[in-house]
Amino acid sequence: MESVDALKWRYAAKKFDPERLLPAGKIEILKNAFNLTATSYGLQPLKLVMVQNKDVQEKLMKASYNQKQVNTASHVLVICIERTVNKAFIENYFKTVQDVRKTPDEILHPFKESLVGDFEQKPVSEVKIWATHQAYLVLGTLLTVCAVEKIDSCPMEGFEPHEYNKILELEKYGLEAVLALPVGYRAQDDLFASLKKVRRPLEDTIIEI
Repeated sequence: MESVDALKWRYAAKKFDPERLLPAGKIEILKNAFNLTATSYGLQPLKLVMVQNKDVQEKLMKASYNQKQVNTASHVLVICIERTVNKAFIENYFKTVQDVRKTPDEILHPFKESLVGDFEQKPVSEVKIWATHQAYLVLGTLLTVCAVEKIDSCPMEGFEPHEYNKILELEKYGLEAVLALPVGYRAQDDLFASLKKVRRPLEDTIIEI
C-alpha cells in the first residue's frame, strides 16, 4: 500500500517553501521519470524544460495569472510538445531503435513506412492534439513519482502558453508549452496541505466486469 499512501499524501501545493531546493538526486529522478514515460508508438514528441531561476519564475508567474506556486517552487517543469513530427522525426526514432536493439531494417521498415504515411496524411492540428495527449501521460507519471519521492507538486493548465513560449524562447527549440508542474517542498503555512482529500467513493468510480 506504499504507493497508495503516497498518493493520499500528495495534493496540489499552492505555496512552496522558497528556501528549500530539491537536491540533485531528486532532479535526476524526475528527469528519468519524464524520459521513461510511455508515449504513443514510443515516439516521445515532447521535451521537458526545467526552470530554476527566480527571475524567470517571476515572469512565468505573471504569465500564470499570478499563481504564487510558480515563483515559490524549487523548480518549474514545463512540459512541451514538438512543433514538427514529420518523416525525419519518425525516421530518427527508428534509427534509435536499430542502434539500441540491433533490430534488422527489414523488420522495422514496414512499420516505419506505415507510420510515416499515417502522419503525413494527418493535418497539423491533429498531430498537435495527439502530441498534447502524450504530455498528459507524462504529467501523470511525474505526479506519481513526485508522490512516491515525497516531492510536492502542482499540476497546471492555468497559464498563458504563448507567454511561456516567449519567456522561455521555445520557438528556437521548435517547442510549444502545454503543461506546467511547479515542484519543491510545501510551505508550512500552505492551508491546502491540511485539508482532507475529497474523492468520489470507489463504488461510484470503478466498474468491475
